[in-house]
Amino acid sequence: MSQFPAPQLIRIATRESRLALWQAEHVKARLEAVWPGCKVELLGMTTRGDQILDRSLSKVGGKGLFVKELEEALLDGRADIAVHSMKDVPAQMPDGFALIATLARERPFDAFVSNRYDSLDDMPPGTLIGTSSLRREAQLHALYPFLGIEPLRGNLDTRLRKLDEGKYDAIILAAAGLQRLGLAERIRAVLPPEVCLPAAGQGALGIEARADRPELVAWLAPLVDAGSSACVAAERALTARLGGSCEVPIGAFCEEIEGALRLRAMVASTDGQQILRVEGRAGHAAAQELGATLADELLAQGADRILAALGGHA
Repeated sequence: MSQFPAPQLIRIATRESRLALWQAEHVKARLEAVWPGCKVELLGMTTRGDQILDRSLSKVGGKGLFVKELEEALLDGRADIAVHSMKDVPAQMPDGFALIATLARERPFDAFVSNRYDSLDDMPPGTLIGTSSLRREAQLHALYPFLGIEPLRGNLDTRLRKLDEGKYDAIILAAAGLQRLGLAERIRAVLPPEVCLPAAGQGALGIEARADRPELVAWLAPLVDAGSSACVAAERALTARLGGSCEVPIGAFCEEIEGALRLRAMVASTDGQQILRVEGRAGHAAAQELGATLADELLAQGADRILAALGGHA
């Protein structure tokens, strides 16, 4: 039995994109099922990351642009929790905030979306791929150097519209977002991690709150998925150790295999000419240690030089 009384009201801060609202509504439904007497409200907000669409994230401040306004709502008491796609949450949490819950993960891989081609292998030289991710760009350059790659910003619907308008021959999106919005039929192929290692936290939903709200930890506990939490913790520990941001192509993917965690990670130059890879296994209790250990292995291979050249740090 929790030491805290059952909640009467929980307010969720969320971005107002269709995908973000789906995610917030999903958490709302889960909370109402767990706490049937609780009223759950949504506070929709527009972030700087949603407003700046003419420049890549790496040039305007990184993933934190998608969470700052939500955190301000937590600070001033307008909201109790914020729902995030974990891949959008910076590796280092700001003082006074905590990730209090990680929900069961959706498919964490990237998706190939095209109206013209069935796969990357079908694309002839000179055709154009759109992606907002330096991580994806680096890995695509390494395997498909004959393809053109250009930045693609905007929410999921905007990106699909640009594809449908013929501005790109194909685009790469997170498979989880397409599945959550009922758009799985747009996926021509799912890219395995051997082709495109996902971003840390990709496919997982996380709940952020002020660090001084222990009652929220108790109230959100029934939503926590232990396996997803361990995998995401390992991935985030790696990127935190590397000082990772959207300015640095870092991939990290952890999965449960035979009761243990298997973490694969990479650091790359943006042109894909250098890709450093590591892999390791550990028990669930050692998730963060696994991430930190593999980060140190990448640094020993020379990741620090790649990170320094790209403006990252270790």
